[in-house]
Amino acid sequence: MTPSQSREAQPPASRIIAKALRSAIESGELRAGAKLPSERALAEQYGTARNTAREAVRLLSEQGLVKAEQGRGVFVREPQRLFRFGSDRYSLKNRESGLTPFRLEAKKQGKTPRIDVVSIANEEPPDDVAERLGVPADTASVVHRENHYYADEEPVQIVSTYLKWSEAEGTLLTQPKSGPNGIYGRLEDLGHVMTTIRDEITARMPSPHEATVLRLPPGVPVLEVLHTSFDQAGEAFEVSRYVHRADVTGLKYDLPVQ
Repeated sequence: MTPSQSREAQPPASRIIAKALRSAIESGELRAGAKLPSERALAEQYGTARNTAREAVRLLSEQGLVKAEQGRGVFVREPQRLFRFGSDRYSLKNRESGLTPFRLEAKKQGKTPRIDVVSIANEEPPDDVAERLGVPADTASVVHRENHYYADEEPVQIVSTYLKWSEAEGTLLTQPKSGPNGIYGRLEDLGHVMTTIRDEITARMPSPHEATVLRLPPGVPVLEVLHTSFDQAGEAFEVSRYVHRADVTGLKYDLPVQ
């Protein structure tokens, strides 16, 4: 191999720095919560330009290993994930706690939850929602509730809930505060007792809106859960689209084998 070929085989300096920092994180030398050296310090340590050091940190951010905090620096990300419990999150015993599924999940994992009701609107549903609810896609046949969810002030998921407008109109289902036991309490008032759920799970890249709301670093995907609730008559009465940050959340299901 000629000297020129050897130089061509050498990875970019930014990747060399990123690999060294990743090794330090994985070995525990740089622990969760530790602050990374500044771009200037990294550039001096590796004999590169600051732009090269900045690119190395960006690569680590894309891998979900570090996060930048405005005015403070870049820190090693906590490896713990906030899990969505799929199998029992709607159970009666959990509802008796008086907490919504997300608040209960966050509490169990030592996180402080916050839910922002962003919008409630009567609108045309997306095609996949219309198909599952059995409503027209070309008329304003649903009420769409969009909520943003936070754990320890970090955005972790966007939830878009769709209900039949013919049932929701004029009820607390169109209000930010829907009363005791949340929307499921009001849906039970309408005769819909949840007996079966279907969760359709996919992984994909985020839309620009999702990336902004969830403060996603470049390259980080989302997990989408398209949830459908069925009542005692087998009728679909609610569809919710959960969009989770894949780098800080996960899904957990314990299901009987029948």
